[in-house]
Amino acid sequence: MENIAQTISVWVLPVLLAVTFHEAAHGWVAWRLGDNTAKQQGRVTFNPLAHIDPFGTIALPALLILMKAGFVFGWAKPVPVDPRNLRNPRRDMVLVAAAGPGANIVIAYVSALLLHAAPFLPEVMAGWALETLQISVFLNVLLAVFNMIPLPPLDGGKVAVGLLPYRLGYELAKLERFGFLIILGVFFVLPMFGDRIGVDLRIVQWMIRAPLELIIDVLAYASGHG
Repeated sequence: MENIAQTISVWVLPVLLAVTFHEAAHGWVAWRLGDNTAKQQGRVTFNPLAHIDPFGTIALPALLILMKAGFVFGWAKPVPVDPRNLRNPRRDMVLVAAAGPGANIVIAYVSALLLHAAPFLPEVMAGWALETLQISVFLNVLLAVFNMIPLPPLDGGKVAVGLLPYRLGYELAKLERFGFLIILGVFFVLPMFGDRIGVDLRIVQWMIRAPLELIIDVLAYASGHG
């Protein structure tokens, strides 16, 4: 029980901060670019209660962490954005979508900087702070990289829709209604099928690993840990 409590204690703050800043960033950028839908619905806030999804933000990540599944998967309540209110809908949707992963990279960098201060805390707190900040760096970079996979409804899919030529962007946008099912299939079903036939089909992990490690290395160097 003590180990479970320790595990939860070092994960809960990074998860809440990562989700809150990610979603608030979407809403804030949309608001500044002309769409106040998220602002009116109270989503441009650092109050995590406005953003968390009871299952996707709390229950599922907690279950995966406690099961030591080797990865963390979850989601928050989507921030409402009405592209019709944006001054330049095609360009501005790219900025709105990129704002969430961008916020996660900023949090990861700040967490990396704060690692320098952890050893100066009282001994009873230093170990907890060190582990929590390390998890914050890893989790925020992971969320940024995962969300930038170019598949709607992920942020990277919306960025790709805005950057691709109109026809290709339109065709990619049509996948959004199936995007979540595709993600679940690639993330869970394919690896389980691969395990049965003796083939490593962890495609998402392959896509994420290299950029994840690269960004963490860059942040380590930029924050004085390299």
